[in-house]
Amino acid sequence: MANIGYIQMVRHCNQNCGFCSNPETPFFHDLDQIRQIVDDFVTRDYFGVILTGGEPTLSPILPEAIAYAREKGLHVRMITNGQKLADGAYCEKVWQAGLQHVHVSIHSHKHKLEDFLTGTPGSLQWAEQALTNLGQTDITVNINTVINRYNCDHLHENIDWFITNFPFIRHFVWNNLDPSIGRATTNNYFTAKLQDIEVSLAKAMRKLHETGRSFRVERVPLCYMTEFAHCSTETRKIVKSEERIVHFLDNKGTVRQTEWGHLYADICESCSLRAICGGLFDRGNAYDPAELSPVFLDARPIVARIVQDLQSDPAWRLEKFKNLATVPSAHQGKSAEFRPGKVQAPTGERLVQPTSDPRRHDDPTAHDWHPSDDELDVDPGLAVPEETEADRQALRNGRVSRQRLEAEPG
Repeated sequence: MANIGYIQMVRHCNQNCGFCSNPETPFFHDLDQIRQIVDDFVTRDYFGVILTGGEPTLSPILPEAIAYAREKGLHVRMITNGQKLADGAYCEKVWQAGLQHVHVSIHSHKHKLEDFLTGTPGSLQWAEQALTNLGQTDITVNINTVINRYNCDHLHENIDWFITNFPFIRHFVWNNLDPSIGRATTNNYFTAKLQDIEVSLAKAMRKLHETGRSFRVERVPLCYMTEFAHCSTETRKIVKSEERIVHFLDNKGTVRQTEWGHLYADICESCSLRAICGGLFDRGNAYDPAELSPVFLDARPIVARIVQDLQSDPAWRLEKFKNLATVPSAHQGKSAEFRPGKVQAPTGERLVQPTSDPRRHDDPTAHDWHPSDDELDVDPGLAVPEETEADRQALRNGRVSRQRLEAEPG
């Protein structure tokens, strides 16, 4: 299977996103631990590893970790805000260490808004320079964007901006906001309604498709992206029966995750795509199951398209996949009647506990995040735009017509 492991290198960051799902803890991984984790991934026949955080570039052993993972035959990727990669010398260093792929997190092409979302003035300028530096290497680049209430109306404009300024970027990932963990549990004003996401996301996906680029969408139910259902991250994982191992640097420790326990409405049972849909990622009670609606399409062409995509994927291993031409049985999930009373950790086998870095206990900047920490980071002049009458008329019963999308410019 095309399994990819995750390692949180550190859990502190040089930015302060208001919806961060991994707020700071005083933990880190040293090089010996990294080697053990990488060796475990190799034993499990994983294709690659994603180094993440916090901000992984803040780890002093990042180049050594990259080099070891490459030495062991793993495809090495990293998720970063790009701030340190704006330094050309540092970008060169991790490239020479063996870094092959980078996911750069950028949420809006609007400078003031990006500063607000990241809690860091100048964050978009750093990211732009990082992309310029990466464009001078053979490291491939993805853009990661967290869909939230402030950017969900211009996701397609972001794509136009990237295509114009950084045409070498060929793949994009949208992560719908997870309201169940981290700062988003308190800063719930970042959570968008599904109907507010639909129009701009559809335009963005079509633009990428028309220009020959690829993309993935996480935590968006298939009833909001049926045209590109094969690009749903959850759907692809269901079809491929993938697992993932995440080495967290918090009290979850290391988890082998094979189930997600997403939320479904009762009406989902009549949907023809129920078996391959991830449902609502809603452990935080932030989304309304009433926004879900059944779809009556044949799931088999979607499954076939995923299989077709896999054949050109470097992680494709034919002997690992079985019955991919068939629709799987209904994916596990919970009905809308079940609303957990507290945030749940991912289900799965816990493997090891995180290790504390004693040096960071004495660091006055190191602390667990507290809700009050964000109070000074919110720009009182930046408010959620009010919904207009035209907007309300355009969203009939929470569903957008294909005719409108095709007729509307952009």
